[in-house]
Amino acid sequence: MTTDIGPAAASAPSTTAGPVTSAPSPAGPLPAEPARKPSGPEESRAVMEASRQTEWERPSFAKALYLGDFQWDLIHPVPESSAGDVERGDAFLRSLEELARTMDGSRIEAEDRIPDEYLRSLADIGAFGMKIPVEYGGLGLPLAYYGRALMLLGSVHPSIGALLSAHQSIGVPEPVKMFGSAEQKQEFLPRCAAGAVTAFLLTEPDVGSDPARLTTTAQLSEDGQSYILNGSKLWTTNGVIAELVVIMAKVLPHEAAGAAPDTVPAGKGGITAFVVEMDSPGITVENRNSFMGLKGLENGVTRFDGVRVPAANRVGREGQGLKIALTTLNTGRLSIPALCAGGGKWSLKIAREWSAARVQWGQPIGEHEAVASKIAFIAATSFALEAVFEVYAATAEAGMKDVRIEAALAKLWTSEMSYTIADELLQIRGGRGYETAESLRARGERAVPAEQLVRDLRINRIFEGSTEIMRLLIAREAVDAHLAAAGDLARADATFAEKARAAKDASGFYAKWLPKLLAGEGNDPRAYREFGALGKHLRYIERASRRLARHTFAGMGRWQAALERRQVFLGRIVDIGAELFAMAAACSWSEHLRIVGADGADTARDLAEAFCEQSRRRVEALFNALWDNTDDADRHLARRVLAGEFTWLEAGVLDPSEGTGPWIAPRPEGHSTKADLRRKVS
Repeated sequence: MTTDIGPAAASAPSTTAGPVTSAPSPAGPLPAEPARKPSGPEESRAVMEASRQTEWERPSFAKALYLGDFQWDLIHPVPESSAGDVERGDAFLRSLEELARTMDGSRIEAEDRIPDEYLRSLADIGAFGMKIPVEYGGLGLPLAYYGRALMLLGSVHPSIGALLSAHQSIGVPEPVKMFGSAEQKQEFLPRCAAGAVTAFLLTEPDVGSDPARLTTTAQLSEDGQSYILNGSKLWTTNGVIAELVVIMAKVLPHEAAGAAPDTVPAGKGGITAFVVEMDSPGITVENRNSFMGLKGLENGVTRFDGVRVPAANRVGREGQGLKIALTTLNTGRLSIPALCAGGGKWSLKIAREWSAARVQWGQPIGEHEAVASKIAFIAATSFALEAVFEVYAATAEAGMKDVRIEAALAKLWTSEMSYTIADELLQIRGGRGYETAESLRARGERAVPAEQLVRDLRINRIFEGSTEIMRLLIAREAVDAHLAAAGDLARADATFAEKARAAKDASGFYAKWLPKLLAGEGNDPRAYREFGALGKHLRYIERASRRLARHTFAGMGRWQAALERRQVFLGRIVDIGAELFAMAAACSWSEHLRIVGADGADTARDLAEAFCEQSRRRVEALFNALWDNTDDADRHLARRVLAGEFTWLEAGVLDPSEGTGPWIAPRPEGHSTKADLRRKVS
């Protein structure tokens, strides 16, 4: 929940396996903007590839997993925080829980707004600076404690977690901390830590996962001292109440500007990040958006009309904006796994209590096998959700591993599984699950907001990259070694001679790599015995990792350059890896709890084993579907649907949306004529 993306956008900037088209006072006369040409697949791909981090300077558990190399030692044992960090983190969580107990989530749901006094109280205890270093006025907490805080606040109401995560994960604090100058850190970070709400602005009405289409522009002034911003941003989470925002805009190519010694050299421009004061002339919050869930989310449409931004507020270099966004998201995506884990925990509590209290046919419903299977799924999966969050947070915090794929996998898997948990909880609750908490309260029953949980968790499958975009992002990294080895074989426009040379070069890579996929520790029944009953699952992960790599190679061999268009096949490859990652995290986390003697240490293995047994069934189904599926027939049918062959099937219903407006609002031009809906937190 940490981007400006809302319920119909696809993603923050994403790297894909192929083209994806699914993230005031005027400052004076400006030069006419050049006519904008629609971006094609090749331009979009070039923009994303130029922004993608291609180096692998540190080991990556997930990258190795997709290549058939199960490097268990990269996530086990789980890195531990220092004693000082633990003491500070625990003390903060105690203060936060005390404050959270004074907050009323039903009030936020009813009023569709987080009360200002809640935000002030959170600022008073430092919640707006959890990730900001101490030297800039923040708390400097480890990522695990940041996530646990979001989990706690999300259980009051998820909009609180969304606000704080949008502020700290990719709002102004994170990109400035990672890429800002010393002066920018001194100017902005203390304000952010003290409670100045921030937001991240990338998505536009016609721009989600294809940033090559970005239309918000930044024109360097003649004196080189400022940039002039023009454009509109959609789904600006926190934007309605933000004091500062970080915005992505396309800097137009320019000649050298300014005078010595402050001359700005000529530049070709490109997508660039800026920190903008929201009280700058020319900014209008034109709409406060409303969604099916996350009531209280301050998400809107923000218009920039001749907004002058000091050149000193540019973060990084011109053209570095997407790289900044992508890098920031590696740890920014931690918030969604944390909030999803919180949803799983609450679901387990409600499922347990309700299933013991509700009696049907002479026994509690939890004793009936149909309900018991759902409870077992919720319990095992909730444990794995927490394990994925904790292991990813600890690994990212340690800084010794490259977690870019783990970040994407954690977001993808937890958002999907937590939503399934919420749906199962609603089913267990039956009619009471579909009924609102206020209606239950009004007729004298416990006000359980199960239906709200379903509505609120649904956005996580879209926030920060939709499930479909995340699969393509991960697939691009997962097949990167194959693309590098194949060279011109993977180019659709390569000549026969180029392909022949590439085939010869690739043979050297595969001659060394393929034999490693034939056997490994997973074939040795003695391997991982020290982990007791979990040993067989670790052996399975190792075997499945090599099997996954073999299937990926088979897909590369079968489709070559066309593999990038086999998005459903690649999605299954990614989903298998996600399940294996979750299984490994569950095993590692259960052993961590046992080693440190934490609460639940005696039974954690039981939950991990149950989860692995359930996950293995899903993995096997995905393996089977790689080659036994209806993908070709589905693709052909979809083309016929789009061509209008089956419009007769749509007869007999009315479409209430007809005539209400275009599918995508036209790009606004000129001064905003709408009232400014921005409000300051008092």
